[in-house]
Amino acid sequence: MDNHIILQNHDGVLEIIFNRPNKKNAITNAMYHDIQTAMQNALHDDNIKVVLFSANGDFFTAGNDIADFVEISQNADLTFNSLDFVKFLGEFPKPIVASVTGSAVGIGTTMLLHSDLVYISKTAKLLTPFVNLGLVPEAGSSLLLTERIGYNRAFSMFVMNEGLIGEQAVNFGIANTAFDNADDVLATARQKAVELANKPVQAVLQTKALMRHTTAILAKIHQENACFAERLQSEEAQMILQQFLTKK
Repeated sequence: MDNHIILQNHDGVLEIIFNRPNKKNAITNAMYHDIQTAMQNALHDDNIKVVLFSANGDFFTAGNDIADFVEISQNADLTFNSLDFVKFLGEFPKPIVASVTGSAVGIGTTMLLHSDLVYISKTAKLLTPFVNLGLVPEAGSSLLLTERIGYNRAFSMFVMNEGLIGEQAVNFGIANTAFDNADDVLATARQKAVELANKPVQAVLQTKALMRHTTAILAKIHQENACFAERLQSEEAQMILQQFLTKK
């Protein structure tokens, strides 16, 4: 595991820190593997009650690393770890807390729909530019975001690339609280994660299981993953992604 993902254990909480600030914490295929491995280990560790996501730098995460994505799409021997990760995320039974101290793009936004507590900076922007990249939504977001904020708002985010800012995320039920200061976001997220870790464990797990329609979520993720993989191989998406890389 390289230092693009930092793991910290404290008070029953596994904190997974995105640590690629010079690339806006864009997530590579290797980083997806490291995150999933850490969560898999946490799943089987009774001492870990909660997973907390946080980030170093100005961005929570800019989403998938496009250069890495293009390289994988052109190599049949490589596996899209992101598609495995979203399935794993969709059925992860332990509670997840997110500290969104900067803007979140793509998976950075859709993973919040799988988080049980979300604390966010008022200036953070949530974006889901899948269609602009010739792709489709992932992580069950075509179901979950539509349920959360309504069809028209979700369509405007997915297709028109219209984002939400921190306070809007709270108003629409994506986040719990928005703060002026990023330090307050992280401090509150860590505090709430520890509080959650001290709750009766089985009662928390069963409550989460009862509240989430896991079968429907996984069915939607399976459908999205098939469309996403097809889109990524398409001439349309490949052209857009190459143009994106050229502009960079």
